[in-house]
Amino acid sequence: MTRTRRAEPTRAAAYHLLRAVADGAYANLELPRLLRSARLEGRDAAFTTELAFGTLRHRGFYDAVIAAAAARGIDRIDARALDVLRLGTHQLLGMRVPAHAALDQTVGLARAVASGGAAGFVNAVLRRVSEADRDTWLERVRPATGSVAALAIEHSHPEWIVTALRGALLGHGAASAADVDVQLAALLAADNDPPRVSIVARPGLASVTELLGAPAATANPISPIGVELTAGDPGRIPAVAQGRAAVQDAGSQLVALAVAAADVDAGMPERWLDLCAGPGGKSGVLAAVAAQRSIPFVANEVAPHRAELVRQSLRALPDAVVRTGDGRLVGEDEPAAYSRVLVDVPCTGLGALRRRPEARWRRQPTDLAALAPLQRDLLRSALAAVRPGGVVGYATCSPHLAETTFVVKDVLKGRTDVEVVDARELFRDAAGAVLPALGDGPHVQLWPHVHGTDGMFFALLRRTS
Repeated sequence: MTRTRRAEPTRAAAYHLLRAVADGAYANLELPRLLRSARLEGRDAAFTTELAFGTLRHRGFYDAVIAAAAARGIDRIDARALDVLRLGTHQLLGMRVPAHAALDQTVGLARAVASGGAAGFVNAVLRRVSEADRDTWLERVRPATGSVAALAIEHSHPEWIVTALRGALLGHGAASAADVDVQLAALLAADNDPPRVSIVARPGLASVTELLGAPAATANPISPIGVELTAGDPGRIPAVAQGRAAVQDAGSQLVALAVAAADVDAGMPERWLDLCAGPGGKSGVLAAVAAQRSIPFVANEVAPHRAELVRQSLRALPDAVVRTGDGRLVGEDEPAAYSRVLVDVPCTGLGALRRRPEARWRRQPTDLAALAPLQRDLLRSALAAVRPGGVVGYATCSPHLAETTFVVKDVLKGRTDVEVVDARELFRDAAGAVLPALGDGPHVQLWPHVHGTDGMFFALLRRTS
């Protein structure tokens, strides 16, 4: 039998993505570069994307399978061989790739990127993996007792994230003690469901009707300014290439629209601020609406490289001001200078695990302690920067209680100059109806398994004096 001795381009690109992620890269940013470099388009690009992202999503389950098939812990397997094994296991258990093709091509990849000895090891382990289907392997490696541990293996999430999401469902009123386990399983499953590409038509610059002219585009029922792509490269849509539209999750679109739609005191001089603007998606919507109303808009970002991403995002909005600065100091430097402030704080990103599959393995519980002071300082700064009668929108791409309601409660403790506004009326779908299942209020929590968006949290605060 002839054995493949080279790395087939799609599998090689997926492998290099996994290695780049191991070195700290972000999968969603690295993938387009690798696809261009390998000149992969159409079905080949789709295959590479599913292979790489599916492997990243299900890594926890696959590592348990590999350890069982290899009869050794994954910490005793060379990192290069382990990534090859993960790719092969996903082809065997998570994709419709014939077993003979998955084995032959993956062993060929091992020969190309590791060594002959590693190729033999990969071949032996994957043959054992191929002897059973996914459900059989799940029964073998899933703990017999302990719901958190069992869910962590079945849905491939770290146990601490499973526990945190369970608490978030209860804490935000999205589940009761009676149905929380069902809701949790649905949420974890949604994190592993590849999302459609979501595009925003920036108000005044592009329209949903224009975007619907693109191939494979459908209206997004969740957002009045959004469409979804079922296939194709969004960068080839003229409005996206020109900065009049952009790739952006519908939940983020709704957050920006909520800030723009909130009531402020009539007659107040308007000036808007995005305090933590990078990489510029929400700024793009806010700046577009501000331009329609002839309102000055400022996007502030602390990191110079992210500030440059904001400039690129706002290239179709030349009047928007993009600057580099520490958001924690804005309230002190510019007290009561703005009528609306969005503070989309750095967070763990637990609400965007379906789009950022590597985040679940990169984040640690200790990150919460490191982020907590920053989140509180940024919200305090935003409240100092807003004028009496103006509003602050506090947003996170995480439902974790330590990053959402706890932050708002801590910052408002003892303050009499801020009121919490019920934000639910501001979250309306493409038909103009208030979205269902936003929580008990006054805050809003979106969920991947309920709304089909990232798990965005939003609190609306009005400065009263």
